Amino acid sequence: MRDAVVVAAVRSPIGKRAGALSGVHPADLSARVLTALADRVSLDPAVVDDVIWGCVSQVGEQTFDIARTSALSAGWPESVPGTTVDRQCGSSQQAIHFASAGVIAGHYDVVVAGGVESMSRVPMGSAVGGQSPLGELYAKRYGDGMPNQGLGAEQIAREWSIGRGELDAYAERSHRRAASAAADGAFDAEIVAIETPEGGVSFDEGIRPDCSAETLATLRTPFLEGGVVSAGNSSQISDGAAALLITTSDIASAHGWKPLARVHTAVVVGSEPNIMLTGPIPATAKALAKAGLGIDEIGAFEVNEAFASVPLAWQAVYGVPESALNPIGGAIALGHPLGGSGARIATTLIHHMADRGIRYGLQTMCEGGGQANATIFELVP
Repeated sequence: MRDAVVVAAVRSPIGKRAGALSGVHPADLSARVLTALADRVSLDPAVVDDVIWGCVSQVGEQTFDIARTSALSAGWPESVPGTTVDRQCGSSQQAIHFASAGVIAGHYDVVVAGGVESMSRVPMGSAVGGQSPLGELYAKRYGDGMPNQGLGAEQIAREWSIGRGELDAYAERSHRRAASAAADGAFDAEIVAIETPEGGVSFDEGIRPDCSAETLATLRTPFLEGGVVSAGNSSQISDGAAALLITTSDIASAHGWKPLARVHTAVVVGSEPNIMLTGPIPATAKALAKAGLGIDEIGAFEVNEAFASVPLAWQAVYGVPESALNPIGGAIALGHPLGGSGARIATTLIHHMADRGIRYGLQTMCEGGGQANATIFELVP
């Protein structure tokens, strides 16, 4: 029986908006990550059956199938194809699912999954271009206008009785955990330095070690007057890319590659599209049921910090210890380069599992349109 294992996982540093990575074309940023991935395990790119790449704003510099242009930009053989996935914020997590399913089915032997988003160069919402992607039939069912994620985050906070102080305290915790992890070298094995016109970048720019809940409390709430969701307790607008090399255990052995983790379970669910951020709750239940695991058997959880209310509501449902939830910080501190975030989280989770000897880790994230992926990884001894 074929399985799907991750033999290498790397990511760029996460650049803040208009920061150090903003001068790098997203295809070039992807190419540099692909090159680093190949170097990590002495991969001959000619054996790669496909590059499956997540990207949300597929317009301008990120259109024309950026998966394919990224592989070619990396100097990989013209025989290596690529396809680009859009499942909103879960795009590169879905790329991992597609890659794993293809490997298990025998459609692929060696495949790269990952994603990119340069939100500095291709701003969020660019793909809409002033036109609505929603037709009359959608409007009849859910109302006029695009769903607003910020209002969804506000609604979640109300439904779970999460106050502003709790959200800001969670955001402070994310920054402090990420800062501590960075200082301890926890990200060193996963980050590959990116050369830019201004020089090399090797660290995540969004981490604020001195962030305090008191300072966060002074920020305005742009989505709702008198609300609780601010820029400080929400994910950062970012630039970044990440990639994972996926194959089977047997093929890895034939190439002399030591697997890091097995893709144990992969699921996706739909959820209410106007709130759109509650999907991780049913996605987690579905993943655990399909895996035949109890939540107490999972040693680390990554619930994407799109807004602080999302992981806090999820935690309220599952009762997971604070120490196991986003243990080394999340998107509030590190950033959220939309199409690259799923692969970034997977890369961070897998390396954290390896560092701590954690057998099972679960990642899940809310996605535009009311969806959520959940993935359970199993550490390979």
